[in-house]
Amino acid sequence: MTEQPRDWDKEMADIDRLIQASPPAPGRAPGPAQVPTKPAAGVPPAVRAPAPPRRAVAGTWARALAGAVLAGAMTQWPYAHGCGAGLLLFTLAASAVTLTGGWGAVAAWRSRMAAAHIVSLVVIGWGFGLLAAIVLPRIGYAAVAQTWLCP
Repeated sequence: MTEQPRDWDKEMADIDRLIQASPPAPGRAPGPAQVPTKPAAGVPPAVRAPAPPRRAVAGTWARALAGAVLAGAMTQWPYAHGCGAGLLLFTLAASAVTLTGGWGAVAAWRSRMAAAHIVSLVVIGWGFGLLAAIVLPRIGYAAVAQTWLCP
């Protein structure tokens, strides 16, 4: 029961023939051996995403800039927020900054708007920083411990 040796040249020639006969994969440019002379039947041309309408662009920038304004306004918080109800309100506002940044980031991602997406990601980072400044000293992470409730 000895096996016959395989004819690798014949098998590789069959594979090359199959590769040249198949259409190129979607999203990839055809190689030099696969340049089609005419479009294949049933194969749609490359589809480019249409530009978002002006209303979507304006809405996306409104969300991103609303988050940036809210994040900037948090630096001017006028009330005491060391403990108690003031701390709760400040925590809710910091959470709103993070959520607004996420809202803008999702809108920018869907509209394929890189600059608005970056602005929104910075707002999210700022919101997480605000929340970390609130939570970490109260869970024992910082050197100076703080309390949630006023004594």
